[in-house]
Amino acid sequence: MERGEPAPDFELPDQDGRPVSLTGLLREGPVALFFYPAAMTAGCTAQSCRFRDLAAEFAELGASRVGVSTDSVAKQREFAERNAFDYPLLSDPDAKVTAAYGVARGVAFAPTRRQTFVIGADRRIIEVVKSEIRMNVHADRALAALRRQAADPAG
Repeated sequence: MERGEPAPDFELPDQDGRPVSLTGLLREGPVALFFYPAAMTAGCTAQSCRFRDLAAEFAELGASRVGVSTDSVAKQREFAERNAFDYPLLSDPDAKVTAAYGVARGVAFAPTRRQTFVIGADRRIIEVVKSEIRMNVHADRALAALRRQAADPAG
């Protein structure tokens, strides 16, 4: 998945079992969709907490934050409750969405690549952030891309 491509639509359950679709999220504005390997691991917690801690900055830009992993709904709920996440964590246990976004790794202990897709309201990908080891870069670069988009909507 590259900048400018259309983001695949999906519907997955959130940490409370409620269905969430990309189409529904985009009605509210752009989306920072981040994938992580496993809930409640150190790196994934750091990555997810950074998105939580920048809530005001994302809200200022009218953007939603959404995390996705192959963890179960129950594990996502525990992860969200432990860390007071104020955004949806989606469960993709069969890795269909993970595969559609090209981030499936196929390794049991880390089935998903750590990547973030910033998606405009038109469903086009604005930015792709790839880093397995720099956890904060995902939220930081997503915000930078959203700010650039807000400053120059045509470009």
